[in-house]
Amino acid sequence: MKNPFKIAIIGYGKMGKEIEKFARDCNYQVVAIVDNQDDWKKYDQQIRNADVAIEFTTPDVVISNIKRLLDMNVPTVTGTTGWLNSLAEIEQYCSGCNGSLFYASNFSVGVNLFFALNRYLADLMHGYHDYRGHLEETHHTQKLDAPSGTAITMINDILKVNPDYKGWKFADKNPTKNQISVESKRIEGVTGIHKMIYHSEVDSITIMHKANNREGFAHGALMAAKWLPGRKGIFTMGDLLKL
Repeated sequence: MKNPFKIAIIGYGKMGKEIEKFARDCNYQVVAIVDNQDDWKKYDQQIRNADVAIEFTTPDVVISNIKRLLDMNVPTVTGTTGWLNSLAEIEQYCSGCNGSLFYASNFSVGVNLFFALNRYLADLMHGYHDYRGHLEETHHTQKLDAPSGTAITMINDILKVNPDYKGWKFADKNPTKNQISVESKRIEGVTGIHKMIYHSEVDSITIMHKANNREGFAHGALMAAKWLPGRKGIFTMGDLLKL
């Protein structure tokens, strides 16, 4: 009989619980759940024996968690956001360990198709200076980082393809014409809504993605988890979905 696919879950918040649920539905074996520092010692061997670790924690611990898992030679999928200013450091660390890391600001297949649409629209808008770009993101009140990781990905993608924009600023900080205006809202019970709006005096163009629940995030994370083992380096949903 084929051995079950073994997963270690790092972080047992909303996403950790969702991943546990769907992993068991897929007949994957959850060999460890780490929710505090003592759990690292308690489940050390189980983590090392996992086929992959899925990490959803917080920005203040994600870097140390990734390094710890790379040191343990465990392929790691992380959906924690708010750490990409340390990406170069992690790239160097992963290379030194000959490790495997998959990161995404959002694991939803729909969101990643939305990312592609956002890039396409941003490219089309280049040169149309009557339009001002405004990004609006809304999440639940427990969301710690603002803008969201998904919003940051959208902003960076726009900056790469549309040279009309030189950066971004929160809407209440008076962004200039060549800065993307960003608004972050936190409302109880909202899973995630992202809107990119190009507004002029005569009309507006809006694209939007709304997450109805966390199931899409969990399914995407498990897709990444199954895909990652055997590959070396750092990967994203663009690699998985060929976008």
